[in-house]
Amino acid sequence: MSGGYDPASEGAKTGFAGEMSYGDYLGLDRILTAQLPLSDAHDEMLFIIQHQTSELWMKLALHELNAARGLLAEGRHDQVFKLLTRVARIFEQLNGAWDVLRTMTPSDYTTFRESLGQSSGFQSHQYRLIEYVLGNRNTAMMRVHEHRPDLYALLEAELERPTLYHVALHLLEEHLDLRFDAATFRRREPHRPDKAVVAAWTAIYRAPDRHWVLYQLAEKLVDLEDYFRRWRFNHVTTVERVIGFKRGTGGTSGVTYLRRMLEVELFPELWHMRGDL
Repeated sequence: MSGGYDPASEGAKTGFAGEMSYGDYLGLDRILTAQLPLSDAHDEMLFIIQHQTSELWMKLALHELNAARGLLAEGRHDQVFKLLTRVARIFEQLNGAWDVLRTMTPSDYTTFRESLGQSSGFQSHQYRLIEYVLGNRNTAMMRVHEHRPDLYALLEAELERPTLYHVALHLLEEHLDLRFDAATFRRREPHRPDKAVVAAWTAIYRAPDRHWVLYQLAEKLVDLEDYFRRWRFNHVTTVERVIGFKRGTGGTSGVTYLRRMLEVELFPELWHMRGDL
């Protein structure tokens, strides 16, 4: 008697000639042959896969954020809350990726760093899109993508749309029957703190039972930014651990540049109002 389990004995399909298989559905041939190290260094495979999987998670984050923005504008709050929770967990997965990359030592990295040329993570157009959707619209970063008209067009199109936070603020206006200054909704600049918005969110938090939907939305946004901040922080510590204070491959100041990014607040009023309660 054979000692192995035969899944066909319980009806599992085992023949896929002319049929779609698991690998076919997921396009695994394309995905698993997309790792093309440019050196013989063992750790270059780790570096490539960590960044490729991060880009896949970012693609999903954008998919969910765009859906959440549309649903929020339609007033479908329960669906929005689910999607924002999912995006926060996506950032948690991205955080875990830094833990794997941190197993690479400075000595390991130097074996293939020259192979990267001028390429750098800050050139990721998906990361830029995430920042633009969430409100950190630094248009100076657009220049990085001028060599790719298709990617530049994606970023330009995003700048024509209200940010996720803009949509939330319009709901806040409607709910409290007030109007914020038009400058609050600048589309081609990073969002700046507004005292009137702080006061409005403070009113929501002082009576959460009366404003439950907006209160829940605010907490989902804070949760999302919390995970996003952790992702940035882990990026800084990983880079410092691996290259110290060397300049980045893309020409940035490396750790100094990344630390500056830690100061960026996506939804500043939701943090500032906490001291007023």
